[in-house]
Amino acid sequence: MSFKSTIAWCKRYLSPTLLLAVGVVAFILFFNDNSVMRIYEHEKEIERLTAEIKENQDTLLYYQSLNDRLSTDPETMEKIVREQYHMQRAGEDVYIFEE
Repeated sequence: MSFKSTIAWCKRYLSPTLLLAVGVVAFILFFNDNSVMRIYEHEKEIERLTAEIKENQDTLLYYQSLNDRLSTDPETMEKIVREQYHMQRAGEDVYIFEE
């Protein structure tokens, strides 16, 4: 296909309006603030944040149940105080084994 035939083909099938329309659509899809890539990035961030919310809800439920147990059961409070803060009663020996 020679250069002249290529130009003739372009004049016949490609109008400036069509080229402008294709350019506008390409700009909207790829270079706009609401481009396809940004939408994909936002969807990934929404998935990540949803997973983080679920993880935080599980942690919240754990601490709420621990709070309920601590406020109602003195033996649980004593166990946690002894384990985490290494407290002991008077005259009692405590041995700590570390792995």
